[in-house]
Amino acid sequence: MILDTQQVRGYLLKLQNTIVERLEQVDGKSFHRDSWVRPEGGGGSSCVLENGNVLERGGVNFSHVFGPNLPPSASAHRPELAGRSFEAMGVSLVFHPRNPHAPTVHMNVRCFIAQKEGADPVWWFGGGMDLTPYYGYVEDAVHFHQTCFDALQPFGGAHYPRFKKWCDEYFFLKHRQEPRGIGGIFFDDFNEQDFATSFSLVQSVGDHFLSAYIPILERRKDQPYGERERDFQACRRGRYVEFNLVFDRGTLFGLQSGGRTESILMSLPPIVKWRYDWKPEVGSAEARLYSDFLIGRDWLGV
Repeated sequence: MILDTQQVRGYLLKLQNTIVERLEQVDGKSFHRDSWVRPEGGGGSSCVLENGNVLERGGVNFSHVFGPNLPPSASAHRPELAGRSFEAMGVSLVFHPRNPHAPTVHMNVRCFIAQKEGADPVWWFGGGMDLTPYYGYVEDAVHFHQTCFDALQPFGGAHYPRFKKWCDEYFFLKHRQEPRGIGGIFFDDFNEQDFATSFSLVQSVGDHFLSAYIPILERRKDQPYGERERDFQACRRGRYVEFNLVFDRGTLFGLQSGGRTESILMSLPPIVKWRYDWKPEVGSAEARLYSDFLIGRDWLGV
């Protein structure tokens, strides 16, 4: 089996650059770019913007790493692959806007290959994008999910409902019994067709990211807010941190595989609060986030 990993690598690097350039246009400040080498094999490049005009923190990472054994986070759900060498590459991003009315967003597209001498390589793709608002807006949620639907529709109508459900179930804080945000799409272990077709689906997801997020960011980035909204944003960001450090497979894979810690943890927001047993005021905009948005809703049925 011939796997064109160089084509995948080239696409991912181009995607990283395209997204960084577009966010620099929106923010007005430049990302700091640096490259890194992983002693165990491979490396990557990190593009990070902190204390921007629009983004309080944003990062777009590319990594291409390899090693003799799959880390536990990658083989836990595929125990038959334990002991195989691996090659992994992907682009992962998180944007934390300053304005509480503008949602945090995450997107990731990746490719894994597990190899063993004398056996065919085992490959799969994964990825998706999800939105985490602090103040809910139906038009934003519908737009984001519609764009996710549009990205997957050329590959068959079954993908969006399946990947939407997967996203709702994956980005869920079990100890809080609440979703991280309003979801989007998420998939892993995707190799249902040939390599080229599966790669095309992943490309479509990556290529639809900017059209999914930029209109929302531009609509909300200058909306008035005060200390109350900033305080609530900081509290809700705490939920984001909890998920990334406790449940996120990408974070665990990066740390377990000896990845660059600074790049892995760039997904965490710079200003966060935890408050004991806090509950929103009944009837408030903060309460509506919980009652109307963090409920695993069918946004295309609105």
